[in-house]
Amino acid sequence: MATTIPQPGSAAGTIQEIELAVGGMTCASCANRVERKLNKLDGVTATVNYATEKAKVSAPDGVETGTLVATIEAAGYTATPPASPDAAEDRDDDGDAAALLLRDRLVIAAVLAVPVIALSMVPAWQFVNWQWAAFVLTVPIWSWSGAPFHRAAWTNLRHGAATMDTLVSLGTTAALAWSTYALFLGTAGIPGMTHPFELSVSPSDGAGNIYLEVVAGVITFVLAGRWFELRSKRRAGAALRALLEMGAKDVTVLDASGTERRIPVRDLAVGDRFVVRPGEKIATDGEVVEGRSAVDTSMLTGESVPVEVTTGDTVVGACVNAGGRLVVRATRVGSDTQLAQMAKLVEDAQNGKAAVQRLADRISAVFVPVVITIAVVTLGFWLGAGAGATAAFTAAVAVLIIACPCALGLATPTALLVGTGRGAQLGILIKGPEILESTRTVDTVVLDKTGTVTTGRMALRAVHTDDGVDADEALRLAGALEKASEHPIATAVTAAATERVPDLPGVEDFANHEGLGVSGTVDGHTVLVGRPRLLEQWSVPLTGELADTAAREAARGGTTIAVAWDGRARAVLVVADTVKDTSAAAVAEFRRLGLTPILLTGDNRAVAEAVAAEVGIDVGPETVIADVLPADKFAVIERLQGHGRTVAMVGDGVNDAAALARADLGLAMGTGTDVAIEASDITLVRGDLRAAADAVRLSRRTLRTIRTNLFWAFAYNTAAIPLAALGLLNPMIAGAAMAFSSVCVVANSLRLRRFRARAV
Repeated sequence: MATTIPQPGSAAGTIQEIELAVGGMTCASCANRVERKLNKLDGVTATVNYATEKAKVSAPDGVETGTLVATIEAAGYTATPPASPDAAEDRDDDGDAAALLLRDRLVIAAVLAVPVIALSMVPAWQFVNWQWAAFVLTVPIWSWSGAPFHRAAWTNLRHGAATMDTLVSLGTTAALAWSTYALFLGTAGIPGMTHPFELSVSPSDGAGNIYLEVVAGVITFVLAGRWFELRSKRRAGAALRALLEMGAKDVTVLDASGTERRIPVRDLAVGDRFVVRPGEKIATDGEVVEGRSAVDTSMLTGESVPVEVTTGDTVVGACVNAGGRLVVRATRVGSDTQLAQMAKLVEDAQNGKAAVQRLADRISAVFVPVVITIAVVTLGFWLGAGAGATAAFTAAVAVLIIACPCALGLATPTALLVGTGRGAQLGILIKGPEILESTRTVDTVVLDKTGTVTTGRMALRAVHTDDGVDADEALRLAGALEKASEHPIATAVTAAATERVPDLPGVEDFANHEGLGVSGTVDGHTVLVGRPRLLEQWSVPLTGELADTAAREAARGGTTIAVAWDGRARAVLVVADTVKDTSAAAVAEFRRLGLTPILLTGDNRAVAEAVAAEVGIDVGPETVIADVLPADKFAVIERLQGHGRTVAMVGDGVNDAAALARADLGLAMGTGTDVAIEASDITLVRGDLRAAADAVRLSRRTLRTIRTNLFWAFAYNTAAIPLAALGLLNPMIAGAAMAFSSVCVVANSLRLRRFRARAV
C-alpha cells in the first residue's frame, strides 16, 4: 500500500508512504536488521514492527516498491505489499498455517522429549539398549521440530549475524553430533551402557557419554517460548478485523420509483437512498432524508444517551436505529466512512508501537558470539595442550551445552504462564510478554467515563415533585405511559417505576410525539411525559421550583423528563448514567500506585466534572477532558505522550479502540465491545475498575519475575562457562546443571501464584 504525500521542501518533490508485510522474523533483532537494511537506501526512512510484522517506509517518489522488497529479501526475509483485503486474508491464512505448524512441532517435540529426558537422567530406568531408543526419539526432535532454529541459524550465518536461534541450533547440533559419534564410534552404544550420574568426569572419558536429553529438552523448551510469543503476536490484527466486522453486511436501497431491494453494503454508492428499520444497523455514513428516530451511537461514541435525528441530520454507519423508520442518503462509503477511519486509526496505532526488545535478544547480540568464541578457543586450547581430540571436543561441547538457553527460553514464558494464569483467576487477561514492559514506567491513567467509571446504563437518579404531589404517584403514572415506548430513557423510567409499583396501570389513547415524548390516558388522567418543550406545546410548562430544578439538573448533566397530568406540570424525573460503586476506590488505588488519573469522555463538561468529583479525580482542564470525538481520544493520548508521560488507557467502547491501541498500556473492560477488548493489551473480565489497578500491580510483579529469571539464567551461564572451558564440567553434568537452572526459573515463576488482588 503506497500513498504519495507532497513535500514542497524535499529534493525529490514528493515522499511516498509504503507499507510492507515482512515474513520470516523470529526475534526483535531480525526486525532491527531489516530496518537497518532499508534505512541504508538513499532517502529512505523505515520502521519495522516485529509485533505486527510490518514495515512502514517513507521513501522518495523514485524509489519503487520492488526495490524495497528486494532489499528485505536480500536480508533473508520475505516482503509483500498488503495491497488488498484478499491479500490480507491470504496472509491471515498463511499466519494460521504457520501457527498450526509451530504447534505441531511443539507437540511432537514434547511427546518425544519426555521419555528421552527421563531415561537419560534416571539411571534406574535405563534398560538394555535404552540409548538407541533415546537416539531414535531424539533425531526427529532435532531434524523436524528444531528445523526453524536451524534455518534461522543458517540465515544468520549467511548475513554475518547471530541470535539465540544460532545458539540453540549450534548447541543442539553439537550435542547430537557428539552423541552420534559416541554411539557409533565410541563406547556409548554397547548393550548395557548406563549413564553414571557423577559430579566430575575427566574429559578423556567423553567417548562414552551421550547428551540426547540436552537436544530434546532445549528444543522443546524454546519451542514452548516461541509458541507463547506467536499467540500474542497473532492477536495484533484481531482488533482491526473485529472493528470492520461491526458494520452492516446488507442494505435495503430505494430506487427512483421507491421500490426496495436488498444489496450487499459494498455495492452501495454515494447518493444512494437506503432504508433503516428499527433495530437495524445504519449501513454507512449519510444524511436523513425522511423520518425521525433515536439512534443508539454507543457502539461508536461510547455514550449511553441515544441521539434524536430527523430530516437533515447526519448519521454514522454501524450505529443502531432504536426508534422509527429512516430513509438515509449515503454521503460516504467504503474507506471514507467514520468506521473505516477508526479502523485506520487502530491500525496506525498498532504499527506505531515500538517493538519490544526482549532482554534475552538484546544480550544475545553479544552473548552468543562470545559463547561461540569461547567454545572455539576451548577446542583449540585442549588440542594445543595435547589432550587429544576427544578431550578437546568434550570440553568445547560442554561450553556450548552449559550456555544453551534452556533457562532463558523458560524465563519469559513460565513467568508469563503463571502470571497470566493467576490473572485469569482474578479476571485479568494479559495478552503477552511485550505488554509488561510499559507497566513499569506508566505514570498516567486515562479513564473513559461511560461503561468504565460509570455503569453505561441509564437509570432514574431522582424524582422532584411540586408541592402536595406524591413522588410514587408521579412515577407510577410516568412509568405506565413510558412502558408503551421503546426509547432507552423510557426503559429506565419504566424499570424504576416497576421496582416501586409492581403492577403498573394500563394506558389508553397512547401517542408518541417523535423527539419530544409521549402522551396518553392513565386511570382517567391525561398524562404527558417528555421534554419540557412537549409540556410547553400543551400549554402546561414547568414553572417555579420545578423549572429551577430542571435547569439545575440539566447543568449537572442529567437528562430531565417533565411529567404533567390534568392540565398541570407536577414532577421532574432525572435520568442519568450512574457511577459504579467501586470507581472511587479504584481511583484511590491508582494514586497509591503513583498514577495520575485523568477522565476522558465524549459527554459534556458538566457531566464529566460531576463524575470526576464523585470518584476523587481532580477537576481541572488537564484532568477532566470532555466533549471529545473518537479521533480526539486518540489525539489526547498522543498529546500526553508528547509531553513525556507514559500512559495507560482504560476503556470499553469502539470509540476507545484507537486510544487503547495507541496508549503505552491499554486496558479494556470485559463488559465492553469486542473491538475495545481486541485493541487492548489487558482485558478486565469484570466490570470492576479496581481490577485495572490490580492488573498494573500484577503486570509489574510478573515483569520483575521475568527480569529476575533472566538475570539468574545469565548469571548461571557466566559462572558455569569457565568451569566447562577448563575441563572441570563434562557435558553430562552440564546438561544436569542446565536442567537445574530451569527448575530454579520455574520455581521462581510459581511464586506469582500467591499474588493477591485488592478487587473483591
